[in-house]
Amino acid sequence: MAKMLNSDDLFFKDFEPQLSHRFYMYIDGIPSYIIKAATKPSLQINPITIDHVNMKRKVQGKGEWQDITVTLYSPINPSGSQAAIEWIRLGYEWATGRTGYSDFYKKDLTLNAIGPVGDIVEEWILKGAWVSSANWGQFDWATDDLVNIELTITYDFALLSF
Repeated sequence: MAKMLNSDDLFFKDFEPQLSHRFYMYIDGIPSYIIKAATKPSLQINPITIDHVNMKRKVQGKGEWQDITVTLYSPINPSGSQAAIEWIRLGYEWATGRTGYSDFYKKDLTLNAIGPVGDIVEEWILKGAWVSSANWGQFDWATDDLVNIELTITYDFALLSF
């Protein structure tokens, strides 16, 4: 006898989707209002293959959190470029070759998704975050585009609070 689908699975249910423009990100030293875009955390878990007679079995290996990208507007005042470079210089000072202790340059970042009335509906906390790559944009006489700063952020792990 054929199995019947549950009627609850067939009919539309009301839901409120998250919208990509409803977010705030908090990074110590960088004003939240200049954070234009941020990718959400992602995790990759590598498989471990176990050989056994004439078959292979796979189990989970170590998980590795993937870098995120944060795009900043580059305002003149307060300087977005200066805010980014100050964070980077906590870990690496190219003029002197000095590097900092991880306690100096690693920060905890908070990424909040907000609902239609401004309530926090999802909160990610990225632990031990630091800038692994920075691009300060470009100038171009042929356009009137805004200058953006793009930061690649490496972090130890992420927590989804809710």
